[in-house]
Amino acid sequence: MTTPGASLLGLATDLKISILFCTRLPLAHSAAIEGHELARASWALPVAGALVGGVGASIYWFAVRLGLPAQIAAALALAATLVATGCLHEDGLADCSDGFGGGKNREHKLTIMRDSRLGTFGACALVLSLMLRWAALASIAGPSSVALALIAAHAAARAPLQAFMRFVPPARTDGLSAHAGRPPWPSTLAAGLLGALALALCLGPIAAAIAILLLSSAGILMAWLSVQQIGGQTGDVLGALEQINEILILLVATILLKGGA
Repeated sequence: MTTPGASLLGLATDLKISILFCTRLPLAHSAAIEGHELARASWALPVAGALVGGVGASIYWFAVRLGLPAQIAAALALAATLVATGCLHEDGLADCSDGFGGGKNREHKLTIMRDSRLGTFGACALVLSLMLRWAALASIAGPSSVALALIAAHAAARAPLQAFMRFVPPARTDGLSAHAGRPPWPSTLAAGLLGALALALCLGPIAAAIAILLLSSAGILMAWLSVQQIGGQTGDVLGALEQINEILILLVATILLKGGA
């Protein structure tokens, strides 16, 4: 029988694993994180994402207090999130774009996605992602509204990844996604609920409903595209999906929070 103390310890461990995976924060961990541990702890990825959003919000607030214009504050906030995550998902977006755009067949696409060099498709995808996110934050232009948008975007963008891993098979027999396997149903459902809660609390119920519809559509489209291109999903595909989700949420926030205090 699991005691309350053991349950709390397990939740704390899952949270630490998720933060270690999503960020560069120097948390101590006794051993290397195994794939099955990451799958189990994936429910906490939205919590880790909210922490990343909070880092960006803090930098935006300090920049505004120093008298910097919204455009510069937005750029600094975006840079802070990149530093906090070590460009984890941006790397996936670039690799996925290079593979899908430049590969001749399934094997060639997978080989390109494992190549650390940046190609034309990847560079263009990164530029577009950064431009859209920066423009969204700059147009919102209010410290509290930007904080809500960043927390919602980074928390909810990671929430659908667990369901994606459950329904879309791995494209490889090795790699991060294959080793992690399918996240347990409780972790998948918990992540989805946390993402929906973050959207509702930060952006309101109407915006949350719109964002969830967009995220669901993006996930279905990415699932179909991934199966067509490489026969399934990889860690790079998951990173690209996170970036797409983040952009969609920020665009929704831009429409509803623009000009907030």
